Amino acid sequence: MLKAIIFDLDNTLVDFLYMKNQAVDAAIIGMKDAGLHLNHKEAKKIIFDIYEKKGYEYQEVLNQFIISIYGEINYKILAAGIVSYRVAKEKSLFPYPNVNNTLIKISKLGLKLGLITDAASREAWTRLYSVNLHHIFDKVITYDDTKSYKPSKAPFTMILNYFNVSPSEAIMVGDWPERDMEGAKNVGMKTAYAQYGDKIKNQLSIKTDIVLNDISEIIDYIRKENNL
Repeated sequence: MLKAIIFDLDNTLVDFLYMKNQAVDAAIIGMKDAGLHLNHKEAKKIIFDIYEKKGYEYQEVLNQFIISIYGEINYKILAAGIVSYRVAKEKSLFPYPNVNNTLIKISKLGLKLGLITDAASREAWTRLYSVNLHHIFDKVITYDDTKSYKPSKAPFTMILNYFNVSPSEAIMVGDWPERDMEGAKNVGMKTAYAQYGDKIKNQLSIKTDIVLNDISEIIDYIRKENNL
């Protein structure tokens, strides 16, 4: 019987990569207006190369980008990029279809709702508040809580202990097989692969209990598991 449903945040509840692309595009346009002499495509490649090396939560990406171009910080260009990035970020971050209704239905079924994210606490809670999902989770575990990234057992064990449920009584919903699925399976949890949020679309090599083409499909799985 399932007693707790644990979700990943980025690309499971919200379209993080869409937001990131929109925000970076806006930042480049802002920086070009402020004097950056670099074509858009090349600038975007450099910025995303930095993200690939430092992680997508790296807060100094525009600083490093500008230093790589000029050898030092040009604060006029930096400020233009930061402001443009923030404005676009707020406009382009939203939940996937059916997220709100699905979370409410799970809560009404009497199950605990949890969230595990590799994002730092500030960024995670900012995103949750931005899309009005901050109030619905019974427990949120961020990178700052364990100092461990998925698939480490630490965040999964922490949330299971908090809910006082056994691994077999919980399911992890996430878009990243090698982190979300593997991490949950390592502690004995059930897994639901959020295929709708996997932008890379690599072939799923990790066995999972259910593949979701829409987040709402988790409801029927819960009802079946709990004989509802």
